[in-house]
Amino acid sequence: MAINAYGAYTTDAAYTGATTAATNEDKSSLGKDDFLKLLLLELKYQDPTSPMDSEKILSQTSQLATLESTENTNKALETLAASLTSSMQYSGISAIGKMADTGSNAIVKEKDTSATFEIYFPEKVASGKVNILDSAGKVLRSIEIAETAAGTAQYKWDGKDNGGTLLEEGIYYVESTYTKTDGTSATARVGRYPIESIKFEGGTTYAKLGSSYVDFSTIKEITN
Repeated sequence: MAINAYGAYTTDAAYTGATTAATNEDKSSLGKDDFLKLLLLELKYQDPTSPMDSEKILSQTSQLATLESTENTNKALETLAASLTSSMQYSGISAIGKMADTGSNAIVKEKDTSATFEIYFPEKVASGKVNILDSAGKVLRSIEIAETAAGTAQYKWDGKDNGGTLLEEGIYYVESTYTKTDGTSATARVGRYPIESIKFEGGTTYAKLGSSYVDFSTIKEITN
């Protein structure tokens, strides 16, 4: 509520909004307009018997130009950042249905636990194996797989090698060799999946690979 020009109380929305905006205005820093006002006041009230040094005026004017240039640069960068974010989102949408490669077929086995992972098969599997390897490429465990439909299949590894020994926690690698229904051989591995959908959250684009969402920017390669 405020008093108008006629002394009456008013709850005019525009007036209230203007008052709120003025109240919320940030006064903690000076902008280029404030800087210019101060400079003009300084010139207006200078001592006639001892006028301001012209070099000082030029220096302050230069500072004003620098301040304005910095503000314009910041605005341009903000616009560019918004444009890049929008571009990333559109790129993500156009990638739906394409194949994404994370660049790694690694899985992490924690101490005294099993490890769950997913492998995408582009065609129906007649038979095959899922192999667990160490960093040197040595097969530590082979898991037989029966007939499997095309798509993403989930597997659970108990953390043991072919001899039944529980392996230490750490990073292991997963790949599969299999036979298709037409009798030909093929391979697949962890880390390569079709992009099923795109999600935007907190300014970040996420791609759904298998049953998980990953940061779109971490994908190493996208192919048809």
